[in-house]
Amino acid sequence: MLETAVIYLAAALIAVPIAKRIGLGSVLGYLLAGIFIGPSLLSLVGDQSEVMHIAEYGVVMMLFLVGLELQPSRLWKLRHSILGLGGLQVLITAGLIMLVCVFLFSLRWQAALSIGLMLALSSTAIVLQTLAEKDWTKLESGQNSFSVLLFQDIAVIPILALLPLLAFEDMTNSQSSHGNSFVEHLSAWQHAGVSVLVIIAIIFAGKYISAPLFRYIAETRLREIFTVFALFLVISIAYIMQIIGLSPALGTFLAGVVLAESEFRHELEVDIEPFKGLLLGLFFITVGASIDFPLLVDNISLISMLVIGLIIIKVAVLYVLATVFKLHKDQKMIFTLILAQGGEFAFVLVTLTGNLSILTAEQTGITTLVVAMSMLSTPILLLAHAFFTSRRKNENKQFDSVNDMQATEGIIVAGYGRFGQVIGRLLQAQGYHLSILDHSPAQIDLLRGFGNEVFYGDAARLDLLVAAGANEAKMLVIAIDDPDKILEIIELSQKHFKNLKIVTRAIDRRHAYQLIKLNVDTFKRETFDSAVSLGIEALKMLGNESISAIRAGQLFSEHDDDSMLKLAEVWGDDKSYGVAVKQRLEDLKQVLDDDRAEQDKLNTCSKTKEKMRLKELNQET
Repeated sequence: MLETAVIYLAAALIAVPIAKRIGLGSVLGYLLAGIFIGPSLLSLVGDQSEVMHIAEYGVVMMLFLVGLELQPSRLWKLRHSILGLGGLQVLITAGLIMLVCVFLFSLRWQAALSIGLMLALSSTAIVLQTLAEKDWTKLESGQNSFSVLLFQDIAVIPILALLPLLAFEDMTNSQSSHGNSFVEHLSAWQHAGVSVLVIIAIIFAGKYISAPLFRYIAETRLREIFTVFALFLVISIAYIMQIIGLSPALGTFLAGVVLAESEFRHELEVDIEPFKGLLLGLFFITVGASIDFPLLVDNISLISMLVIGLIIIKVAVLYVLATVFKLHKDQKMIFTLILAQGGEFAFVLVTLTGNLSILTAEQTGITTLVVAMSMLSTPILLLAHAFFTSRRKNENKQFDSVNDMQATEGIIVAGYGRFGQVIGRLLQAQGYHLSILDHSPAQIDLLRGFGNEVFYGDAARLDLLVAAGANEAKMLVIAIDDPDKILEIIELSQKHFKNLKIVTRAIDRRHAYQLIKLNVDTFKRETFDSAVSLGIEALKMLGNESISAIRAGQLFSEHDDDSMLKLAEVWGDDKSYGVAVKQRLEDLKQVLDDDRAEQDKLNTCSKTKEKMRLKELNQET
């Protein structure tokens, strides 16, 4: 067991950072790690079925965390996309796949329907992980993808109920071989009644019983006990849902929604998150390791055709639905591609269809391969989309002609977003003429709509800077948010325009060190000054006198600016830099302590003089 754990952890440590570094994402990294350690390549691990059962709890925990982020009011707002978009996607996709299986592969309708229902589902784990990694969760594509996934998770319940009705042989033997459900011998109406009662019990307990329990656990002041309780909560709900024949992931999602307004929501998120990440990684590794490469090689043409066919069908259905539901054109392809794979619940369903003899052993193996390979293709499809999108944007760029540029003898501003606009408005208010450059078409249109004279172009182009008046201009203000592009513009300007003063934005401290090395005239870190100003206000609210708080902020700023110049000299030498940082922190504390003591001394002297003056006045009186 320990040996297996070491193999899994080592594979993840090697594959995932490499995949992330080359832009493939963590999901593909875990899948590749599983492929390499699996029976078909290095054979470091064997059968993955037992591990898969444990790893599936990663999906369960992920749905619980998603539920914690969704207040019931927000979930109600998504009802139309959940029922409409999600429902149509499952029904249409399953119907099309069923028709293909019947007419092209001559399968019986029961087998075709089973395959259609299985392949209509998408991977909740891959989609949500990808949305989170790429920060797409709050985009239109992310919200609608989540709605579809939620309906699919709900749809697993009737699918599980339907599959036994499609079996080809006597259900008594089949059920005894696989059934461990508490309600397996109940009628459909009894099963539905038990399911409703359990769901009501989860909602009631989450709403009225959870708060006192959380407070009782919190009063122990033992963090590990709260973590144990959080895990107990998730796993026990999943277990209850499993024994009544419902989706564990759906149950924990429902519990998460109920607890979304709880005062302990953030503690639950913090405690569950590490376990979710580990188990999801384990899940993806087991998917990769479970790919049957001998079967894949023997049926490479068929499986490739099936994977491509599955992706084409799902892409077509999703794109049409995205159009019908009026998703923005920039969001359509993301929504379409991110849901175009098979899902992890298909592995559960395909096992059940095998036990029920709905599918043959060969059909079960091929279906499993199609699902796994389609999951493997998702990160690649998204990478291809990103590549072609960026390439199309580059090809379609039509910068303003240099002949249309208005040269200035005043100031050139490169980048006119939030940062650049503040500087630009200040300079214009003082009577300076600006020549403004920006490389965002949307930003250009917005600014021109307000009457601003802004030109579309890349400030790293020499001809553009010349046309903007860099030979005669007094200053170049660089306010773009790309640190590498800023350095490129500075180097170009210093090479060709010796008399042009350069004022630039520093993205962070590392970027500031690079700017110091280039000897720019001046720069400001984009968050430093506002953070110091907020710190001064915090000191005032804590009872410090206004003059004292402002002085502390000034001393801090001056010391940090001086430290940055000195630390830039050793930046790159980790050992020397670490020693220097520690020394500067000690120096800062000493400076602030000395100033505080000096201010206290002056205040004491001032108070003493005031007392003496009042005493003298009293004596004279």
